[in-house]
Amino acid sequence: MNSRLYNSPAGKVFDIFNYVMLGILGILTVLPFLYIIGNSFATEAEITERSFFLIPKVFSLSAYEYIFSSSTIFRSIGVSIFITVAGTLVNLFFTLTMAYPLSRSDFWGRNVMMNMVIFSMLFGGGMIPTYLVIRGLGLLDSYWALMLPGAISAFNLIVVKNFFQQMPPGLEEAARIDGCSDLGVLWRIVLPLSKPVIATFALFYAVGHWNNFFSALLYISDSDKWPLQVMLRQIVLLSQASVGDMANMDPNFVQPPEQSIKMAVIVVGTIPILLVYPFLQKHFAKGVMLGSIKG
Repeated sequence: MNSRLYNSPAGKVFDIFNYVMLGILGILTVLPFLYIIGNSFATEAEITERSFFLIPKVFSLSAYEYIFSSSTIFRSIGVSIFITVAGTLVNLFFTLTMAYPLSRSDFWGRNVMMNMVIFSMLFGGGMIPTYLVIRGLGLLDSYWALMLPGAISAFNLIVVKNFFQQMPPGLEEAARIDGCSDLGVLWRIVLPLSKPVIATFALFYAVGHWNNFFSALLYISDSDKWPLQVMLRQIVLLSQASVGDMANMDPNFVQPPEQSIKMAVIVVGTIPILLVYPFLQKHFAKGVMLGSIKG
């Protein structure tokens, strides 16, 4: 019956409609990034002459040479990598260690804690109270200010808890017969079977840390500790393209157009996090669906 439906004229029209819509959405998604990449390699004359293009007539690396002529961009990239890696580890540690006890039906106070988690999803203190708490704890100008306030995402915690609940109880019982403690069950049984969901939420947390600039803007006033996204803000929003060091450049080097520098900085800020995705892709789709079945 299903094959007759798929091969019917209505089914073929539906398939064509889906292909067209998905194709248009794909083009609309990729087109802005291709525009940014094309402009980052363009010369000033071409940017002035052509209002829109994806492939420049003359490729120029001057914007990238200018950006990497200064240690500023390297320092910002290093800070972003550190915050992304350390912050993701902090997120996973707190999320997994809290989701596991909440997934067990015999955990005392489980319902109270789950209600508190849900309450935090609906009501938040806001920016100013959070800033006062960070200042009161002495975390201003510290990388901990970027990691600890969002150490646990309530939504991610609930999805991971649901994933743990779907594991067969016989696995835990067998592990306990073999002498495993609670931590032993978590470390030797639960976590090895949770690689898809761990990889998925590691990617979610990592992308969040990499793209986060507002927290750094609020809590970090030392420019030496600025992550890459704050540097992007300085360049893109405030039109300050002074990231290069002309003293280190060849005397014949001509400073590239500001538009190319902005686009090149966006490319530099986007490529590293895109490179992470292929390593987690095989776990990604499976991990997103696994924890979302039961409430």
